[in-house]
Amino acid sequence: PENLPEGHDVRLSELLEANQPLNTVYVMKTALKELWYAPNEQEASQRWAEWYKQSQESGIKALKQFAEKLKGYVGGIIASAAHRLNTSVLEGMNNKIKVIKRMAYGYRDNDYFFLKIKAAFPGKMR
Repeated sequence: PENLPEGHDVRLSELLEANQPLNTVYVMKTALKELWYAPNEQEASQRWAEWYKQSQESGIKALKQFAEKLKGYVGGIIASAAHRLNTSVLEGMNNKIKVIKRMAYGYRDNDYFFLKIKAAFPGKMR
């Protein structure tokens, strides 16, 4: 870079070379995050294939192992492109069900309890 003092360009190139695996992992992390923001499943699938290929070609053992472990979850990760649901929504739903359950101690049958849960989450009209 042009704004480095004289002699520091050699030091910078040495540092970059020494930290090349770290730089690679950092770039791969950013690319993997983009997978979750894919506009559709086809794009997510393409991003995964590209990321996986790059991880295997990186030569970094830990990154290769991580990619192999992640491979088992790729179906769910790709499905998240079509179904934008995160854990905060699920936590909220679980909490609402707990409240209904607490109130349900006086209910005489399970059918009424499940009816109350269904009423709390009407979903989409069919």
